[in-house]
Amino acid sequence: MSLDAKLSALVNTIPECVGAGYVDIGSGMLLSIKTVDSHPGDVINLVAAATADLFAGSNVSTIEKMFRKARGIADDGHHYFQEIVVNSDNLIHVFLRGKKYPDYVAVWVCRRTANLGMALTKARLAMPELEAAM
Repeated sequence: MSLDAKLSALVNTIPECVGAGYVDIGSGMLLSIKTVDSHPGDVINLVAAATADLFAGSNVSTIEKMFRKARGIADDGHHYFQEIVVNSDNLIHVFLRGKKYPDYVAVWVCRRTANLGMALTKARLAMPELEAAM
């Protein structure tokens, strides 16, 4: 199954999910997207850039280097930030870094009325399927 088809199918498994995307944070490219509404292209493009900033921005990279140095750990490329949840006025945004492909991040957007724990659990369960489509 193609990445687009898999993402579309998985959106239906996440409670009150209104959109999802898959981002290559190394390049800042949006690899796939599925939304229930239409959105301006500029907004869609910013999703990829914002996701890359959240996981690989200069401040995040600096924090990771500082933690490694303080703990006496060699720079092996491991990233500390694996999941980020952002609650906005009307939506829950769940960002999950891939395990198999750590430079790829899935973005799941749910209505604020969704059960946060269930949305996070279902998003976590969807990740292996999404990564298998790569």
